[in-house]
Amino acid sequence: MTASSKLKPGVVWGQTYQQLVAACKAGGYALPAVNVIGTNSVNAVLEAAARNKSDVIIQLSSGGAQFFGGPGIADALQARTLGAVSAARHVHLLAEKYGVCVILHTDHANKSLIPWVEGMIEQGGHFFKQNGYPLFSSHMLDLSEEPLKENLEECRRILAKLAPLGMSLEIELGVTGGEEDGVGSEDLSGADHARLYTQPEDVLLAFDTLRPVGHFSVAASFGNVHGVYAPGNVKLRPEILDASQALIQKERGLDKAVNFVFHGGSGSEKKDIADAISYGVFKMNIDTDTQFAFAHGIGEYVAANPEAFRSQIHPETHKPLKSFYDPRKWLRAGEKSMGARLDEAFKDLGSTGRSLAA
Repeated sequence: MTASSKLKPGVVWGQTYQQLVAACKAGGYALPAVNVIGTNSVNAVLEAAARNKSDVIIQLSSGGAQFFGGPGIADALQARTLGAVSAARHVHLLAEKYGVCVILHTDHANKSLIPWVEGMIEQGGHFFKQNGYPLFSSHMLDLSEEPLKENLEECRRILAKLAPLGMSLEIELGVTGGEEDGVGSEDLSGADHARLYTQPEDVLLAFDTLRPVGHFSVAASFGNVHGVYAPGNVKLRPEILDASQALIQKERGLDKAVNFVFHGGSGSEKKDIADAISYGVFKMNIDTDTQFAFAHGIGEYVAANPEAFRSQIHPETHKPLKSFYDPRKWLRAGEKSMGARLDEAFKDLGSTGRSLAA
């Protein structure tokens, strides 16, 4: 890594975003893309990234953004949009101080959530005019349940809006099994397993459709499933990514031209993760495991201090229990447990100690 390839810490966008993606692919590592729902989870991600000297991807689902906005906003679309803006501003304010580069992203917007994406683009346009850089690094459209032609036409339309703001678009080809924050279904019994495996020809068509418009990445399905399920539901076949890259190499003369992302990464075998990275994956989503880690940390704290969650005064010692039920104590326990799980993720993805931040 040369000094000239180093980046300013903070949120990356445009050329710096593309430089970070290229560094991941060239270096044979990927970044965890962690779903967040509030300042506690955002801060836990930033702290873990700084500790591991790794860059990171922070992302919000529509539900996470709505939770960030708060249940007091009755209009769901408004809550999702403003919650996403609030989260993004929080990350912009703090990321540089943590000394790592952050890709700021939104996750899984299906057809019904296109108004949310367009609302964020509108807000992002205002932000760009005021600051000269975008609010987010990228957004995602998950139109994998729609016909391929409709999927790509709509992705091209949205990318044409993002590109002038220095933003990227993530698309999905094929259906990732399971359920992600209300998108999809947790019941795999009725899944069309053929659709869990993206065809390389579809990746080539997406490449030809979107490359002239702007920068994009592809969540191609190779048997991956959201959530953690018992073994045997589906079989991961990351070699599909390799076949897609090989087809584009043959037809367009470009080596590893596609920027792939790995959805449904929770509970994956380490070999499958390593293989996927070697085929051009720069990003692996992690949500289920970090949700559990946050909850587990709080659960252990509550179990260790049960009286503090029943009474303000200990029934036997008669001492005040405020220092135990103080939300900063048990929320911090959740943050630390989530951070420990992310330590493992950085290691598994090979990004530890490889931050591009100067």
